[in-house]
Amino acid sequence: MKNISKYYPHLLAVIGFVFVSLVYFYPVLQGKKIYQSDIAQYTGMAKEQNDFRKETGDEPYWTNSAFGGMPTYQMGANYPHNYIKKIDSVLRFLPRPADYLFLYFIGFYILMMALRVSPLKAFFGALAFGLSTYLIIILGVGHNAKAHAIAYMPMVVAGVILVFQKRYIVGGLLTMMAAALEINANHFQMTYYLLLLLLVLAIYFIIEIVKSKDFKHLGKAMGVFVVAGILALGANAANLMATSEFTNFSIRGKSELTFNPDGTENTTTSSMDYSYITEYSYGVAESFDLIAPRLFGGGVREDVGEDSHLYNFILGLGASNAEAREFAANSPTYWGDQPIVEAPAYIGAVIFFLAILGLFIDKRKIKYAFLAGAILSLLLSWGKNFPALTNFFIDNVPLYDKFRAVSSIQVILELCFPVLAIMGLQSFFKSEKQEQLKALYSAGGAALGVIVLLFLFKGSFDFSGGSDDQIRQMYGQMGPDFVKALIEQRKEMYTSDLLRSGILILISAGALWMFVNKKLSDFVTVLVVCGLMVFDLFFIDKNYVNKDNFKSASQVDRPFQASAADEFIMKDTSSYRVYEPYGRLQARTSYFHESVGGYSAVRPQRTDQLFTYNVENNMGVLFKSVDPETMTFTESLPVLNMLNVKYVLLQSNDNQDIPVENPFANGSGWFVNTVKKVNSADEEIKALDSLDTKNVAVVNVAKFPEAVSRATFATDSTATVKLVKREPNYIKYKTNNTNDGLAVFSEIYYPKGWIATIDGKEQPHFQADYVLRAMQIPAGKHTVEFKFEPQVVKKGSTIALISFILMLVLMAAGIYFGTKKKSETAE
Repeated sequence: MKNISKYYPHLLAVIGFVFVSLVYFYPVLQGKKIYQSDIAQYTGMAKEQNDFRKETGDEPYWTNSAFGGMPTYQMGANYPHNYIKKIDSVLRFLPRPADYLFLYFIGFYILMMALRVSPLKAFFGALAFGLSTYLIIILGVGHNAKAHAIAYMPMVVAGVILVFQKRYIVGGLLTMMAAALEINANHFQMTYYLLLLLLVLAIYFIIEIVKSKDFKHLGKAMGVFVVAGILALGANAANLMATSEFTNFSIRGKSELTFNPDGTENTTTSSMDYSYITEYSYGVAESFDLIAPRLFGGGVREDVGEDSHLYNFILGLGASNAEAREFAANSPTYWGDQPIVEAPAYIGAVIFFLAILGLFIDKRKIKYAFLAGAILSLLLSWGKNFPALTNFFIDNVPLYDKFRAVSSIQVILELCFPVLAIMGLQSFFKSEKQEQLKALYSAGGAALGVIVLLFLFKGSFDFSGGSDDQIRQMYGQMGPDFVKALIEQRKEMYTSDLLRSGILILISAGALWMFVNKKLSDFVTVLVVCGLMVFDLFFIDKNYVNKDNFKSASQVDRPFQASAADEFIMKDTSSYRVYEPYGRLQARTSYFHESVGGYSAVRPQRTDQLFTYNVENNMGVLFKSVDPETMTFTESLPVLNMLNVKYVLLQSNDNQDIPVENPFANGSGWFVNTVKKVNSADEEIKALDSLDTKNVAVVNVAKFPEAVSRATFATDSTATVKLVKREPNYIKYKTNNTNDGLAVFSEIYYPKGWIATIDGKEQPHFQADYVLRAMQIPAGKHTVEFKFEPQVVKKGSTIALISFILMLVLMAAGIYFGTKKKSETAE
């Protein structure tokens, strides 16, 4: 009974996490769902694959609805034997997004247990971590995979710490399972950042072990990590292998082109362009948002309230109270360095103070490892604002150049600071009075000193934002006055939030001082300090993610409504694609049609280049060639023709979609009479500018030296390629040609998984016209089929099955030997 009772605090903590998760996102209890913009985009992208899976029970690993065609590996594909995903679904038993908030809490709580923190302090620390503003806002916008990966970070760190504490069995099993769940979350950028933190922690522990000359322990620990890591990777092999295979064909791979869309030389040596990687770079001074949320204006749409300078300014212009209130609720107050910020990455003023306290009072040297991880995270988040370090990582650290939005690496800091804070709080209550007072005065002075310095430096900022010039133009004569009012509003926010953070730090420090002087009990002190810590974050979070983010389930499940233009296009039952110039990188079109656009961070590189290099550089030609009477194109557009784009969605002056028909679209497939041989990707894409794609095919013979046997083919008017059946992973054609011919298909070429057959016999096919499929077909009538059967999925799934079986064996053995050891100890 005694052994059972020790688990009661943990059970209460879990119940508390469930309760807080549901209270914060209480609309889920009313059957509502949170509207997440990114998930709405995913819904548009994945509609075809989800519909196909529901109708047939088969898993499509290819979709035709986005970017002309691409693998679904990063679109929620289901792989055989992915049992880790099933375990994860059990852990996420709450309705979304409460499930992710619960995972935040439980993961951090486990880390606190590994650091031997008392359950009550660990409980509040977990709440503070989970309610960190950035972690909440990513749930609001729909970065679910990112939230998912962040939630498992603390568990992995906990497992690693336990192993280095010589708790090999429990630490190894936790590391193995947590790492498997982390990888399964499928946000490799966050997992990569976690590895950087683990590297820092490993360096700390290895130094300590080497100092003590306990090399046997080091060997055991490394052995545990190798086994745990291999099995965690193996259990996710299908997804990892498929993603790795596709990456080089996506925009995350190195471009083959040596010039930019504007014709200048492409000097990029990284996988992605430097400006793209560092577009979202945190400003150096902006980093103080971590301790005072709206120093740099908060988010791009702030509610400044009725008691604000901006509200009164709008009233003074003659606006009604309702109009002024509406404007004040969506004020463009952000003036930091990033293009868009939904909310500041606020970790909490109390967390900041307690973390400094931890550095002064906690005697465990591991605090320096967490501090180093936080500092590295902060410096890297500055991106282009700290080019020396950023350039070094892009040029020298493997895989770093595969990820963009470098500001998001601050998630490591947002993990490390709460760890330091709760370590500090735990150590404070265990220290002697003199140590407590010394640390309290030092931490309070340091924390408040930062606040005072920020007050003193207020005059060095001009409070001007990157969008101010645009605002001036937008409001005409009132523009300059409006920007002045906006600047005054930003100054007010700067001052008020510094005061707010300073007051929170003073109250927290005062409560701890009262405890030292026996004015408050330890329990009451913990409640006061931790209560401030949690409610501070809770109320800031509610400014950005609240009940207004929730909609009816039907609205969320069907985020797009068909326009009259969509309905007109859908009456056409032939095979075709749709291009929406102003929404090419959005998924709305993919929800209703087979689109050449879409929403994906790993979109196919060559398809994307077709539009950035060829189509979008000649948009004037596109618009000028529209006949306003018939709403058809009067000029042939080579790239759109070969992609079988039959409809282009343009917009009228009142922002209504207008379907414009392209009568020159090539159709599903065609025979050409000439092959234009080139020797580089540059020559390939340049040839498309004025190519007669119905009669000529461009082939890179340096890449496909044996693709074509000759440069010309005899064709006549009877030669046809007829589409018979088309599914995401299967296409069937009937061809008829009196001569041997070269057929080009308006399908995206992808060499890994597509198998082509003629009359049931496998035949080679190759890339033509930069992105399309082509193959030589003998004279006569034939059946041509393409089947998508990615071997990487089959191999990966087999590895996943074997790895999971080994994981079960290790877990059973670990439980057996762990129980046996406890029994022997008890005797």
